[in-house]
Amino acid sequence: MRARRHAISMMGRARLLNVIIMVAVLWSTSAIGGPVKVLLLRGWFGVFSTGLDSLADELQAKGIDAQVVGHLSWNTAVSAIVRERAAGKTGPLVLVGHSQGANNVIDMARALAPHDISVDLLVTLAPFLQNAVPANVMRAINYYQWPGWGSRLTTDPEFHGKLANIDVTNDATIFHINIDKSARIHADIAREILALSQENVVAEKVIGEHSRPRRE
Repeated sequence: MRARRHAISMMGRARLLNVIIMVAVLWSTSAIGGPVKVLLLRGWFGVFSTGLDSLADELQAKGIDAQVVGHLSWNTAVSAIVRERAAGKTGPLVLVGHSQGANNVIDMARALAPHDISVDLLVTLAPFLQNAVPANVMRAINYYQWPGWGSRLTTDPEFHGKLANIDVTNDATIFHINIDKSARIHADIAREILALSQENVVAEKVIGEHSRPRRE
């Protein structure tokens, strides 16, 4: 009888552990339910920031849904994201911007907040006179030069995510007009996005396994 009670207790603990794991995954992964979506915003009038097109090509070659748009279309992009979420497309969201596009991806994140839409990764290249990063951003990475055209990001008081300000001033090959074309920065951004995509795949598998009916 004692052995049976012990076995039942162990089974109960195992089930509790499974529930804890599932809840932890849901809590730590803000958007599970589809592939990663990446939007890249060019700088002024879409004339500059052509390096973002190359980055999008690199990501697409690795199976990532990446799209480049002009910064003037950021409001339209927000509306499209809201419609996609309403339609059930809830994969992780990544916003990348250069120069004015960097400022506008922050604006996009803030515009998505009232819709309870999180931004899993926000990447800014040389933003200047930008707004603070809102609380619905899970992680932000900012590449900037100071002194120069670019500055550190700040966050809203409610922000509880992770922020990395990376000063590239000491890299003599990087300037404001070519920071979007830096092979080093491309590699860093691609690595972060691919890691996010892999985490999402793993989380979906874990949830899928725990959602299947168990045979007693």
